[in-house]
Amino acid sequence: MKKLLILVAAVAFAMTATAQTPTIKSDADEVIRYWDNTSAPHSNCDSKPEKVVVSKDKYKVSHTTETVFYIFKAENPTGHGLVVFPGGGYKNVNLNFGLGKWLAKHGITTMIVKYRLPNGHAEVPLEDAAAAVEYMRKNADRLGINPQKIGVSGSSAGGHLAAWSSVVLEGIQKPNFAVLYYPVISGHIWTNKPQWSTFEELLGKWRTPAEVNNHSVDLLVNGQTPPTLILHCDDDPLAPTINSTLYYKALKRHGVKASFHIFPSGGHSWKDYKKQWLDATKEWVLAQ
Repeated sequence: MKKLLILVAAVAFAMTATAQTPTIKSDADEVIRYWDNTSAPHSNCDSKPEKVVVSKDKYKVSHTTETVFYIFKAENPTGHGLVVFPGGGYKNVNLNFGLGKWLAKHGITTMIVKYRLPNGHAEVPLEDAAAAVEYMRKNADRLGINPQKIGVSGSSAGGHLAAWSSVVLEGIQKPNFAVLYYPVISGHIWTNKPQWSTFEELLGKWRTPAEVNNHSVDLLVNGQTPPTLILHCDDDPLAPTINSTLYYKALKRHGVKASFHIFPSGGHSWKDYKKQWLDATKEWVLAQ
């Protein structure tokens, strides 16, 4: 009887563990588990188990300690590649593979990145972004990509990571262009909690003014920053449009090719003008 109870308890524990960490289903052509906290140059020092919350075809992942590339190969390759960093306020990685599938149908090979969250270690997500661009460039021939037509994209905190990587990365890791969706850009904007808490997750609660400056991407733009497309909604309640405005002004101040679209509604998303956003993205990427 005692053995039976132990068995029942073990089965119940296994079922609970499975329920807490559902499988991420992507339909990707390739899924590359690139590295984790033990094999990457730096660790985010998060000891909690990864948690996945599923909502239809979307996955909200927290406590990420493993970097995974989901690659959607273009059906009729144009030679363009796009590395996408999902948003989530640097507290979660909100995986949604719809954009990857759509871009692949239009000739753009796309990589969706489940990156390691910073947990106050800012170098970690940037390290993953660099690895993703480098991987795509090193595998350009196999993936049907022109190594000089690889861009980065991201939404919200993922937009910060895309902008940041486009500004500071160099050599084989530097993207050729960027597409930013309602990005968080500046750590000096205190309009609401989601805005400043993104920088708290990135740098920690006791971040210094110098650290904030060094990670506010509008202050880092230079003449080598690649061409950038920015899309934002005027009624965004989480990442105000001042983020994109500051970044666009910085780009133009340094003579960087840029295009900035502000839509009247849609909130912290692109739900009201989805077709326009998708078409703008496709046209911008294919023009690079």
